[in-house]
Amino acid sequence: MSLEHDIKQAKFRNEHHKASINIIYTYNWVIERQKALFDAENITPQQFNILRILRGSAPRPISTLQIRERMLDRMSDTSRIVDRLVLKGLASKKPCASDKRLVDIAITDAGMTLLQRLDAKNEELDAILGALTPEEISTLNILLDKIRKPD
Repeated sequence: MSLEHDIKQAKFRNEHHKASINIIYTYNWVIERQKALFDAENITPQQFNILRILRGSAPRPISTLQIRERMLDRMSDTSRIVDRLVLKGLASKKPCASDKRLVDIAITDAGMTLLQRLDAKNEELDAILGALTPEEISTLNILLDKIRKPD
């Protein structure tokens, strides 16, 4: 379907305006489909993002500041999300040995197991963008990178 049909708006200021609205709308559309997979594991997209960051740094723990720098959604309350992961047993948290102002966060075995279960659903996650050919996906990635390219 078209953006105009989906949001019931036929007029845009110009194609740049339409593209901006389309990116925001499509982002939310993708997140809603991903959320269904995460809900089955009782985690949020932000928790999934943090677990993937922790897995990438394993076995070395990292600080909440380092996590925040790597997050896709940097507006998230990283400390609160980490605390929820700790309560679920998916991450561990302890004072940093070299700087008592920081805490070290690491993924637990349970967190790794959960990510392995989600890894088994990678094809399902990829299928969210399944309407695009591999060439179109490549072009989309190039165009999205180009949007963020500094002047």
